[in-house]
Amino acid sequence: MALPNRKDVASELTWDLTPLYPNDKAWAKDLTVLKQLVKDLAADFDGHLTTTAQILSGLTALEKVEQKASLIEHYAFLHQASDMTDPHYDHLLKQAEQTLAFKNAKLAFFDIQVSQNSTAILDEVATKEPRFASVIRHLKAKQKHLLEPKTEAALALLGPTLNAPEKIYTTTRAADMDFEDFVVDKTTYPMSFVLYENTYQYHPNYKVRQKAFESFSKTLKKYQDTVAATYYTQVAKEKTLATLRGFDSVFDYLLADQEVTHEMFDRQIDLILDKLGPVMQKYAKLIGKTHGLKQMNFADLQIDLDPEFAPKVSLNEAPNYIKKAVSLLGDNYAKMVMRSFDERWVDFAVNAGKETGGFETDPYGVHPYILMSWTDELADVYTLIHELGHAGQALLTAQNNSILGSDPSMYLIEAPSTFNELLLTHSLEQSTTDPRMQRFAYTKMLTNTFYHNFVTHLLEAAFQREVYQIIDAGGSFDGAKLCELKQKVLKRFWGDAVVIDERAALTWMRQSHYYMGLYSYTYSAGLTIATQAYLKLVADPKPQVAAWLEFLKLGDQKTPVDAAKVAGVDISTAAPLENTIAFLDETVEKIKALTNQLENN
Repeated sequence: MALPNRKDVASELTWDLTPLYPNDKAWAKDLTVLKQLVKDLAADFDGHLTTTAQILSGLTALEKVEQKASLIEHYAFLHQASDMTDPHYDHLLKQAEQTLAFKNAKLAFFDIQVSQNSTAILDEVATKEPRFASVIRHLKAKQKHLLEPKTEAALALLGPTLNAPEKIYTTTRAADMDFEDFVVDKTTYPMSFVLYENTYQYHPNYKVRQKAFESFSKTLKKYQDTVAATYYTQVAKEKTLATLRGFDSVFDYLLADQEVTHEMFDRQIDLILDKLGPVMQKYAKLIGKTHGLKQMNFADLQIDLDPEFAPKVSLNEAPNYIKKAVSLLGDNYAKMVMRSFDERWVDFAVNAGKETGGFETDPYGVHPYILMSWTDELADVYTLIHELGHAGQALLTAQNNSILGSDPSMYLIEAPSTFNELLLTHSLEQSTTDPRMQRFAYTKMLTNTFYHNFVTHLLEAAFQREVYQIIDAGGSFDGAKLCELKQKVLKRFWGDAVVIDERAALTWMRQSHYYMGLYSYTYSAGLTIATQAYLKLVADPKPQVAAWLEFLKLGDQKTPVDAAKVAGVDISTAAPLENTIAFLDETVEKIKALTNQLENN
């Protein structure tokens, strides 16, 4: 059964992109405006960035360029993401990419010339105009890794080509993969990537779940070598760039912009693999026992402990869930994120060609946009409140920072989103004294928030680390090798509690995070900060709400370690992560106790 075409979807289920541009004509006009702004900036400042006053003027001009570029890029990208089969918007996106490549190439001189100034001048720029302090901090850090201006310009012009692997992967997944419908007990079930990810992997019927996984895996396998070749192109590119810029390791290159040490990266992965693994194995065995399964397969890991109690949530009900959950952060925050419904920030539609999964993106000076596919599952509420966490931070950051310093370190980026998920679980838990509902709330926190971020994405990171180690050593891989690596990681985490077969090994093909540098591990890093801040909020709301809102306003003002301190969390040690794992162990024990209570009653 085919998904509806984009043109047949109800407009109220789609986002409204007119705040960016009223139409394609207005967008195209701004392409010309942007090119002129770039030429003017180059003419005015190339060779004239040697004094504090000149640098400040140059940065102010650069703000205007980047603001215009943000609107142009988002208009094309968001249209294309909602229907990747539409050639018109694919063409617009390519136009945007070419224009942005021109911008980056023409302005490649800027960072190089500013960074060549003395420390005294750079520090004076940061002191005189604090909104540029983070720009200066980063320039000082990457001085020795900048290349000659012509080389930087050439790399910038090659941007669309160098970024092609992610586009090829997402297009393959959204537009080319053709999943076979399947039959269970004479009923035919339609199959697609979105339907498996959002529905079938949670399905309470064992036969439906297994048949869906079989169909899903069968199609993935057909594409494994093409996707592996695409991924190899990505990581080989990153290794080449690391070498060009003088980094000894691709890890050091990718972690540099995050301002995170290799030790912090490894700690996040190894502690969770070794200490959370047994906790999740214990929960997996509880699921298997409760459902009467002879063995837990990989396809069974996402099912509810109590599927008959899992409520459906219509889109009309979603605002009530969201508003109640975020009310702990105060009226101003709640009003800010609730605008998303009336102003159509979110694309809820399920249609052919739409990008899978969910994301939030924030054109500076407008408002955030969120892509997801609503399927009436409670998991959709978690996805929505997660992305609204990103949106809330983006709005507060834009209000308090220049566009040049509005993006926090990737290490911090998932803290606001996962914090909001914890608020949702808290709201569900506090709304009842019924032990079955309490157990439901605990399991949702475990399976939606922590499973997604501490298990799914963390295991992506562990797999990714294996891949980069091969690349650093000068090796290569194919689809079979990637399946071998993924299976090894999954077995290390799940032990003997879950059967990890060849179909499970194909899981590496399901995410685009591998095309975003060392991003996957930051989900658990952000959730570590979020969990500790959330526990502080529950214990003493008033000061912690203020601290959390202050954290959301920071943008790129501080390094991850210093920013986390604003939220009351010290990530320079392993303690927050160890405490979070202990919190999860306590949660599993609560679920087990409530299960025993319900069974005995």
